[in-house]
Amino acid sequence: MTTVLTPASPLTAADRCDRCGAQAYLRVVLASGGELLFCAHHGRKFEPELKKIAVDIQDESGRLATTTASAANDER
Repeated sequence: MTTVLTPASPLTAADRCDRCGAQAYLRVVLASGGELLFCAHHGRKFEPELKKIAVDIQDESGRLATTTASAANDER
C-alpha cells in the first residue's frame, strides 16, 4: 500500500496551540493519523521530541516576521 500525504491547509488565527492556546504556527502530523498544533515557542521547545514521532511538520513560523502590528479593517 502507498501512503499519499495531501498538502495541509494553511494555519489560520483560529488554529490554537495545544499547549497554551496561542495562535498555532506548527502542525505536526503523527503516524497514527492525528495532529498536534503548536505556537512557535512551544514548537521550538518540543522540536527534538516532535521530530521523533512526526510524519510531517508544517512550520509557518516564518510568517511571524511579516505579520503587521495592527489588524486589517476586515479583521476587527
